[in-house]
Amino acid sequence: MDAGVQKIAIYDMDRTITVTGTYAAFLVHMARCVAPWRLIFLPVAGLVMIGYLLRLVSRARAKEINQGLLIGWRVNRARIQPAVESYADKVVAGNVRAGALRRIADDRADGYRLLIASASFRLYVEPIARRLGFDDVIATDHFSQDFDYLRARIAGENCYDVAKLRMIERWMKGQGIERDQAHVRAYSDHVTDAPLLDFADEGVAANPHAKLERLATLRGWPIVHW
Repeated sequence: MDAGVQKIAIYDMDRTITVTGTYAAFLVHMARCVAPWRLIFLPVAGLVMIGYLLRLVSRARAKEINQGLLIGWRVNRARIQPAVESYADKVVAGNVRAGALRRIADDRADGYRLLIASASFRLYVEPIARRLGFDDVIATDHFSQDFDYLRARIAGENCYDVAKLRMIERWMKGQGIERDQAHVRAYSDHVTDAPLLDFADEGVAANPHAKLERLATLRGWPIVHW
């Protein structure tokens, strides 16, 4: 590989690095730590998710509504940050695949710039990424990302499916990284990341669900189980 080529390893987070999904558990953790009375809204949050599955509400809007119900529609960042950090500790301690840690360490040793690209909120992806030694994070942002309060509203796109690839391409442009001067290795467990795996020089189906496993077989992507 050309010495001038930037090596980038892009990891999805939920069920790629982690064993189970993190978003629902994050909301419950935050409610318990910040405002336990909000747990009364759990049945309503479940109905919102049913609405999403029935395509009555978008994925992004479902995330906004459930955050508002279980954390609050507008909350002080400093007040909730200890709970966010404790959730990151919880994920890293008990919900990270050992094989993923080994692959992350190998990519780091091989000189790759490590990037998490996740549909989960930057609010808690960043502290998890920091604990795992990642260099950069692309994730779903809040509208009030740079303010001292947090609103239950998404800024820009939900970092999911083709939107995730668009966000990665914008990030690369912002970093001054030309695509033909980068070697991209990408890992994901879910078929909605097919655009990213196609984009990568090395697309890897990691712990894939059935649809991605079938697609990986057709496309010739390596399949790994961590």
